[in-house]
Amino acid sequence: MISTNVPAAKTATPKTLQPGNTKITIRKIFLEEFPYSKAEGISYNLKLECVGEDLGESFVGFFIDKDKESLGRHKGQVGTIRATQWAFEDKIIAARDINISRDVEIVKFLTNLAAATGCQAWMKENDGVFGTIEEFVNAFNAEAPYKEVVLDVCLSGKEYENKGGYTNHDLFFPKFSKEGIPFADPESDQAARVLVFDATKHVIAKKPAKVVESFGTEEGEGLDFAEEEELEL
Repeated sequence: MISTNVPAAKTATPKTLQPGNTKITIRKIFLEEFPYSKAEGISYNLKLECVGEDLGESFVGFFIDKDKESLGRHKGQVGTIRATQWAFEDKIIAARDINISRDVEIVKFLTNLAAATGCQAWMKENDGVFGTIEEFVNAFNAEAPYKEVVLDVCLSGKEYENKGGYTNHDLFFPKFSKEGIPFADPESDQAARVLVFDATKHVIAKKPAKVVESFGTEEGEGLDFAEEEELEL
């Protein structure tokens, strides 16, 4: 007899971090130049290479170092998360008579991150020490006072199609707002303020494919940084 009680297909847990609420630790923080900005000067994405929580023995993660497999595999999902949806850049919002400083905004984000990871002392000790934002971020990464600190986070993502035709997510932290914050120490009084993931707010759906009418596009037209980005871990 034909039964309609067909068992659901088993799906493997992704090896990469996905949009949602989860726990992470930070492995690396770095600046990456954003090449498509129209602003004067260099625009940067501030990125965090992160590992998710231990998913148990049944989870098979990426190798910690693909060239040194003896180091073993990550025990959790991995991913590179942008500090914000948009790149940091110097700009003027004329309608509101506001000047936005790239470097000040990057330091603001890192100050919030330092508060969540207990690194306020490092920030105080290095006030006025470095001449450029590049030196500041490089030193923060090199000394890594944030390492091994677990954070509760809410991750946003923008869908894009990878080279294999599968949908991936360009991950970023949602902005700080009255609704909540993107990350906090799970043991702190700020943990309750971490945003509750809502796909309608925190996922940007992939744009439908467009019908190609002409191959004569101008330089840069149609490029989307998020859709071109590859997994960096």
